[in-house]
Amino acid sequence: MSTSPPPPGTSPHQLRAPADDDPREVGGYRVVARLGAGGMGRVYLAYTPGGRPVALKVVRPELAGDPEFRRRFAQEVASAQRIHGLYTAQVVDSGADDPTPWLATTYVPGPSLQQAVHTYGPLPARTVLLLMAGIAEALQEIHRAGVVHRDLKPANVLIAADGPRVIDFGIARAADAGALTGTGLRVGTPAFMAPEQALGRPAGPATDVFALGALAAYVAGGAPPFGTGPESTALYRVVHEEADLGAVPAGLRPLLWHCLAKDPADRPGTAQVIEAVRSHPAVGGELRFAEDWLPHQVTTELRRHADAGLPEPPATALDAARTLTAPREPVPAEAPQPPGAPEPQPRGRRRAPASGRGRGRTAVVAAAALLLGAAGAFALLDPSFGGGGEEDPEHPAEAVAGAPASPPASAPAAAPTPAPSTPPAAAGYTAVHAGTELTSPDQSYEFDVKAGRVVPQETASWYVGRSATEFYVPESSDAYVLPAGRQGLADCLKGIESQPVTALPFTTLRAGRAFCVRAEGGRDVGIVRVLTAGPGEGPVKVSVDYYRRSG
Repeated sequence: MSTSPPPPGTSPHQLRAPADDDPREVGGYRVVARLGAGGMGRVYLAYTPGGRPVALKVVRPELAGDPEFRRRFAQEVASAQRIHGLYTAQVVDSGADDPTPWLATTYVPGPSLQQAVHTYGPLPARTVLLLMAGIAEALQEIHRAGVVHRDLKPANVLIAADGPRVIDFGIARAADAGALTGTGLRVGTPAFMAPEQALGRPAGPATDVFALGALAAYVAGGAPPFGTGPESTALYRVVHEEADLGAVPAGLRPLLWHCLAKDPADRPGTAQVIEAVRSHPAVGGELRFAEDWLPHQVTTELRRHADAGLPEPPATALDAARTLTAPREPVPAEAPQPPGAPEPQPRGRRRAPASGRGRGRTAVVAAAALLLGAAGAFALLDPSFGGGGEEDPEHPAEAVAGAPASPPASAPAAAPTPAPSTPPAAAGYTAVHAGTELTSPDQSYEFDVKAGRVVPQETASWYVGRSATEFYVPESSDAYVLPAGRQGLADCLKGIESQPVTALPFTTLRAGRAFCVRAEGGRDVGIVRVLTAGPGEGPVKVSVDYYRRSG
């Protein structure tokens, strides 16, 4: 089984019960489970009083106290509620004036484009063209309401059986508020930003068309058209270099080049994009999301999620928590819990998500990430109510006053080298490498535990990542914070069984502390010792030991 995060729409047994500090009801909506968390707040699966599921996003308390953020949030939510396009996930309710602002969107039972590409690879040319037409129609409705999306990217487009659904439209503008950018969160996703946005100039409809071209290149070629690496590298390439469409089918390139023009005036309008798709030979003059518009494996996955269905709305939020934590058949093989022992915590999580396998991603998720994939998610991955976070929360990338004048240096990558003295392994485990020192230059890089290397986000199947405030691990992995002075494998294995954790904050994991992560199935275990880490976006240095179970 893959250790990569499951796509939105995963089966109900993978929902996470609300934590002690999660609300049980918000604005009359009953909270069933936490879907994710990140820079701007938390995302929940909730039900209306009549039993309809919605994705509910609740803003962080510290942002709720900032008047400028609240003003922009209310303004953008009001604009978003006027948008009723067939290819958008509609905003159905909000509490912009509540003590803690919140937003509810329609539920879309499908993965994001980012998750689909990570799982199945690049999509066929005909599928990409139909996606472009559907997204362009969604943008028409968004622009007609006087809104610019500002953060269109694969994580913000969900897949449904009858076409795409665009989410997060316009909300990114609220992230320009002083309190938000002052916390280190930024607005926009560098790998999909238009040049004018990267340069801090006003965004308009053409800005979203550029992002559509970059999104289509990613879906068709399997990688961001401006490469992977630190956000500063992506910003430089967006402004100064041409997109790399080498992996994109030749028949798609003319339309994508048109969308990716550096000058906004040279880009097509959304109506022109739709007409270009209609006249493309691969489409045959007819724009219809018939049963065969998606690859068979993606359609099969959508049907599987639909067949799994949603859990019944609980009578109370407490019932919801009990439902999610109650044992189900078959019960995974875990150590039995003695009577009176605390319930096991939910698994560790992935930030953005965003949801990954085999494809690089430069982006640090946008400040509007509180909506990321949540409109259609059972499990929010790549997060971001900010990226990322539990999803991807991720912390968004800011529009800068000017792009770098010269290409930034590439990120360092360390190869695994066994320590002079390999630590003793527990029975049944062998040390593959130990004492491997690695440095992540910023949040767009993760630690590949098996390989002992620093890699771009979403390129390793089993990893440890870092945000501005914490470490994160795959959704399917277990984690445990080792006590000071007890950092051996035996301590790790024992602690994971008795005291697994769901958060790995820098406030706990200061220099000298360590934590361990165990992959699904228990075959792989890593011990991560923190050498340097702290709040912010600067480098984080760790030492990694990797063990593999024999047999």
